[in-house]
Amino acid sequence: MSDLSRVAVTEEAAQWLRRLTVRHGPLMFHQSGGCCDGSSPMCYPNGDFITSEADVHLADLEIAGLPAPIPFWMSVNQFEYWKHTHLTVDVVKGRGSGFSVEAPEGVRFLIRSRLLTDDETVAFGLA
Repeated sequence: MSDLSRVAVTEEAAQWLRRLTVRHGPLMFHQSGGCCDGSSPMCYPNGDFITSEADVHLADLEIAGLPAPIPFWMSVNQFEYWKHTHLTVDVVKGRGSGFSVEAPEGVRFLIRSRLLTDDETVAFGLA
């Protein structure tokens, strides 16, 4: 299974990411565990959120029409809860966090998830 990924993007979310990249330049996602920024994935200009050993790099999201992939990070603590899930970035109408670049647009990114398949669990070394 060479096309395994922990994170996918819906087409509607990809359309928003193309628009937001035009306005803000290259982007990145960070998914934390809640508290002040909620539990939605936060989208920032790439590098505006400083990652460290307290974060896990889950994927580089390849979006057709963008010159570079969008890195997707998650806090280590959140990853411990979600390591057995596949994540899909989607977008819905409504206001999200004021720190995420889509907030002024009247939409917000969210995560839809499913459990990893048995094959994915083995491939990611979780079996």
